[in-house]
Amino acid sequence: MSRVFDMAFSSVYPLYLAKVERKGRTKEELDAVIRWLTGFDDSALLRHIEGTTSFRAFFDEATLSPHASQVTGVVCGIRVEEIDDPLMYRIRVLDKLVDELAKGRPLAKILRGGEGVSSPAG
Repeated sequence: MSRVFDMAFSSVYPLYLAKVERKGRTKEELDAVIRWLTGFDDSALLRHIEGTTSFRAFFDEATLSPHASQVTGVVCGIRVEEIDDPLMYRIRVLDKLVDELAKGRPLAKILRGGEGVSSPAG
């Protein structure tokens, strides 16, 4: 299980992007979902996409959305809300959000009533 913790976020991001684009969604929508979950601005997210940041470091730097606990459901056969390990929980919440985006769920519903997505350039 911990193998995924040390994987580079930049190695998984293209897989997320391919998944959502295959289903007619956009990079901008994917990035909006990731920014909402992590609290990263555009430049911080880009740094992780282009860098070698592990999932562990990626989520260590993130400020998880206060609405993240509203993300429920099954990812890889496991209920997200029943995951005990905090890092695995965060990774699976991200996976679940990407799944919802790919399945065509409206962005407003994916963001769970959050204030919306801001994308300051700094």
